[in-house]
Amino acid sequence: MSWSQRIDNALSARREQGLWRARQVRHPGTERMFSDGQQQWLNFASNDYLGMSQHPAVIRAWQAGAARYGVGSGGSGHVTGYTRAHAELETSLAGWLGYPRALLFISGFAANHAVISALMQQGDRLLADKLSHASLLEAAIQSPAVLRRFAHNDAGSLGRLLAGGHTAEQLVVTEGVFSMDGDQAPLPELARLAGQSGAWLMVDDAHGIGVQGEGGRGSCWQAGIQPDVLVVTFGKAFGASGAAVLCSEAVADYLVQFARHLIYSTSLPPAQAEALSAALAVIRHADEAREALQRHIGHFRAGAAGLPWALCESSTAIQPLIIGDNARALHLAQCLREQGIWVTAIRPPTVPPGTARLRFTLTAAHQPEDIDRLLEVLYALARE
Repeated sequence: MSWSQRIDNALSARREQGLWRARQVRHPGTERMFSDGQQQWLNFASNDYLGMSQHPAVIRAWQAGAARYGVGSGGSGHVTGYTRAHAELETSLAGWLGYPRALLFISGFAANHAVISALMQQGDRLLADKLSHASLLEAAIQSPAVLRRFAHNDAGSLGRLLAGGHTAEQLVVTEGVFSMDGDQAPLPELARLAGQSGAWLMVDDAHGIGVQGEGGRGSCWQAGIQPDVLVVTFGKAFGASGAAVLCSEAVADYLVQFARHLIYSTSLPPAQAEALSAALAVIRHADEAREALQRHIGHFRAGAAGLPWALCESSTAIQPLIIGDNARALHLAQCLREQGIWVTAIRPPTVPPGTARLRFTLTAAHQPEDIDRLLEVLYALARE
């Protein structure tokens, strides 16, 4: 089979299975509403939970940073790409979250991959929640360690994997808030089991940081635990992109020496680091926005209770409706768009087969009438 045939066959299969993905060009907008220049949509697909991407202080900080440093970093942080803006952001993040050190990465995917690739060696055991993010599982599969997956959010399943007097180093991996279901890990139980077994715990809190816990410190703070490795990302509540790994002094030094994503990737632009520092300053005092988001979550869940599709058990901004069939989920997403509501149909392999869904995300910027409109359209579609 030639390269062309292989590619054509794969694309044909993707279309036939109802799994085709496409990107949409959009014009400037907000976390609440955007357009393509002709039509406008209420945006229920954004992860910008607190509106930081549009916050005036964050925008001003990015502009001032660009004027001072330029628009790029010019290289890896190991060469010329580590500036005072990066160092100050790392120090602020570490102090805010109660860790000795923080290291910045170009993306959450890179951070997860870097930590697992650097830490795990031949004979080690990596124990990951079955629904862990693709970045975590891909890194685990590619590492020389033995991968074992425990049942989703099932501490008993993890306990059975940890039992047996293993002498290998073990790393337990989970998320604070799961991106496709919106549910939260039983972090105290997982931390207890890992600690009893001498294992380390790594938590990816991409969707918890900024919106969960006191001052937005995230899922782990809310649960009263401090994992050995905490990954926080900036593409959700921080309104930008990038990530940070929170850890001990020794682990940070180890990653600086051995984390290939850190060593060989161009670092975040300093102007972006300045913007992220401004976003952190806002987030620490954004209780009113977090309270508004919680009201919107309750509003939506109460209104959606009578819909014929299963609503995931989620108290977070991620509110998925399980449709099941791929084609039906795509059809409903298109119907919603025709009614001025933007939502994405999530299908396998992102979620398990038979669980295609409409994944609604709520933000502090939404208004009660926005949620009323969404519910009105959903009930109309259900009657059809």
